[in-house]
Amino acid sequence: MEKQSLLKVLTQAGTGSRRKISAAIKEGRVSVNGEVVTGFNHPVEPQKDRISLDGRLVDIKPQQFTYLMLNKPKGVLSTLKDERGRRTVIGFLPQKYRHLRLYPVGRLDKDSTGLILLTNDGDLAHRLTHPRFEHEKEYHVLVKGGLKASEIRRLEMGIKLEDGKTSPAVVKKIKSAGYNCSITIHEGKKHQVRRMFEALGHPVLELKRVRMGNLKLGDLKEGEVREVRKEKV
Repeated sequence: MEKQSLLKVLTQAGTGSRRKISAAIKEGRVSVNGEVVTGFNHPVEPQKDRISLDGRLVDIKPQQFTYLMLNKPKGVLSTLKDERGRRTVIGFLPQKYRHLRLYPVGRLDKDSTGLILLTNDGDLAHRLTHPRFEHEKEYHVLVKGGLKASEIRRLEMGIKLEDGKTSPAVVKKIKSAGYNCSITIHEGKKHQVRRMFEALGHPVLELKRVRMGNLKLGDLKEGEVREVRKEKV
C-alpha cells in the first residue's frame, strides 16, 4: 500500500483538528511502531503500522466523514469543551452525532453569531481555514456610526494592525435585519473583523458570519444544525 504522511493519517482518522495533531506530533506524543516520531511528513502505512497518541493505539481504519453546519448563537464558545463549564458548540449536536469526534472549523468569538462547520475531515478543515487557499469568509456587521466612502476604500485596500496589514477585503453597505455592513475576507487573524473596524473608530456592535467559501448560512436558525454534503462544502 502507498505510504502517507503521519499528519494526514491521524487527521483522517478523526483524532482531532490538524492544528491539535500537529502540536501532538511536535511535542513527542505520537509514536509509530513503538518509536516516537516528531516529523509531520513521516511516512506510514495505515494498514500495517501501529500508531499511538498519548500512549493509546489509534484506530486508523477509513471512516465516513460528516459535515454539519451550525448557526452559533451569541455567548457560545467555538471549542469542544470549556474548563469553566461554559456552553460550547458541541452542546448543540443531536445525539446521533455525539460519537463521531467532530470539531469546529473556523472559530467565532463568544459574542459573534453565525456559520460554524463541524466535521471529522481534517484535510478539508485545513483547506478551509489556511490563508493560502484563500477561501472567502463573509460577515454581516452592525458598526457604530456610518462608514464614509474613504473608510470603505481603506478596508478594501487593507488595514494595518499590530500583527500585520490585512489583505484586501470586499466591503458593502447593507440594510439587513439589524446589520449595516457586509465584509468579505479570506484571512483568519484573531478578532480580525472587529479590529479592522475599530481601527477606523467604528466599534462592532453585532457580527454574524453568513458564508464560508461556497457554504452559506441561508435560513438556518440560531442553534440549529444541518448536515451538508462534502461537495457543497
